[in-house]
Order: sequence, then structure tokens, then C-alpha cells
Amino acid sequence: MSRAYVFPGQGAQTIGMGKALAEAYPAARAVFDEVDAALGEKLSAVIWDGDIETLTLTANAQPALMATSIAALRALEVEGFGIGQAAYVAGHSLGEYSALCAAGALGLADTARLLRIRGRAMQEAVPVGLGAMAALLGLDFAAAAEVAAEAAQGEVCQAANDNDPAQVVVSGHRAAVERALTIAKAKGAKRAILLPVSAPFHCALMAPAAEVMAQALAAVTIARPVVPVVANVRAEAVSDPDMIRQLLVAQVTGSVRWRESVLWMQAAGVDAFWEIGAGKALSGMIKRIASGAETRAVGSPEDIAAVQG
Repeated sequence: MSRAYVFPGQGAQTIGMGKALAEAYPAARAVFDEVDAALGEKLSAVIWDGDIETLTLTANAQPALMATSIAALRALEVEGFGIGQAAYVAGHSLGEYSALCAAGALGLADTARLLRIRGRAMQEAVPVGLGAMAALLGLDFAAAAEVAAEAAQGEVCQAANDNDPAQVVVSGHRAAVERALTIAKAKGAKRAILLPVSAPFHCALMAPAAEVMAQALAAVTIARPVVPVVANVRAEAVSDPDMIRQLLVAQVTGSVRWRESVLWMQAAGVDAFWEIGAGKALSGMIKRIASGAETRAVGSPEDIAAVQG
């Protein structure tokens, strides 16, 4: 069996995530301690005992989800299921940073600081209320891209996340995204709904954030990953550090090609996908993309016990 480790993106956060792992595994606890030290604050307290509004702030959610994923991976390593058990790693949007950290391309402290910078930069790129994102359900990527193009009318509206065969997220100016809802329904979408996000991610409006990330990434060491990383914007494996750096900058404004990434891994022989960290959103997408593939969510001591079983 060929296995890929995949790492969730924003939206998977919950209060208390990773706490049981930290209590059961000193190696998992050490991850949260190192992230707290890197950020100079007790992010772990926000994750475990804070309120969901504070945790959901982009600048908190991004490093928090990464910390939870890496803590789960460290617990898996203790039980003999470390990164060497994976043929590939991949992550959804911010999850790509978790994947790079898991594969040794980025250090944990650097990853936490980069995600704090990325979260703030993405939040600050567009004034609150100016942008929006919407999920179009029941349309494939080509149809959703047509909807976005028709809705733009001189504003920004782009297909931002190609999540699975029947779920595409569009992103851009709020008025354009609202037009996309109406157009999508007219073109046969089963549902078209605005998402509760604070900024229009993965579209041209994020260009200021891409500039910030280009500077931040230029100052960080990126090593060759021990496992190839399937990049969001290329939907294929990359290992060259300079290319990884370029793609992380491009990812800020580029589409998350998740459906294509999963299909690429399946074509490369992967038949089991382990979702490492919070939630099960990626597992649901993968089931709709790669028929017959095994999926497993690993985010708690119970999940790890099930893996061993």
C-alpha cells in the first residue's frame, strides 16, 4: 500500500484540537511549546481554552492548524508511522506549509512564524467587507471558472479552490462573488453559498500578501524535503527548494488545485490518504475524487490507536 500524508487548511479549527495528543505524547506537547516560543505568545492557550472567534482569526488559525498537524505527526512517529511511511505529502492552502514542515523542508519555528505573517498579510491585503468567497456545489472546475469570468464584469472573481469534482470555491470582490451565486444557480449549481471567511483568499486581490510572503520566504532556509511535496499551484510533486519558495509565493494568489493534486498522487500509485491534524474535510473530498482510495483521519490518540490496530 502506498500512502500519502495530507494536511488540512483553514476551516478545520476547533477549540481543544490537539490537547489530548499533547497530554498523551510528550513529543506532541513539545510541538505546541516550540510554536508558542516561536510566536512569543501562548497560542496553545488560545487553541485549547480560548474562544472560537479568536482562534478563527486568520493570523491565529493558520499557525494553530499547522501546530496541531505536526503534533499529530510527532505522535504517529512515536508509534512507528513517521514521515518515512509516506510516499508523498500535500496540504490544502496553509496545509502546504504543514506538509513542508512534516517533510523537513521548513523548520517548525520558521513555519509558525511564516504562517503568522501569511495570516496577517492575507487579512490586511483587502479591507474587511470588500472581498468574499463562495462555494459552488454541483459544478465542475471548468463550469465554475466560466461562472467566475462572467461574474467579474471588470472586478476580480476567480475560481480559487478546486476542491473535488462537485465543489469549487470562487473568490474576489464581494459584488462579483454575489453575482457568481446567481449565475451559478442559473447554470445548474445545486447550491451556491457565501463562505464565512474574513478575506478573499487565492485570487488577484491577495497580491499585496504575495509581496509580503516573497520577502518573508526569502529570509528563511528551505531544505530539500525528505518526501516529495505535491504543490497546490502545480498539482504535482516538487522537491527543489528554490521552486518550493516560488510556488509558496504563487500560492497566495493562485488556485488551490486540490482535486488535481489527489488525482496526481493516485496516478503515482497512492491508494491510501491519511489526513493528519484537525477535522475530516480533506478525507471527504478525497473520497469524492479518488474512488476506491482508503482515507483515514488522524487527529487524536484514539485515531492513532486505530492506526496501530
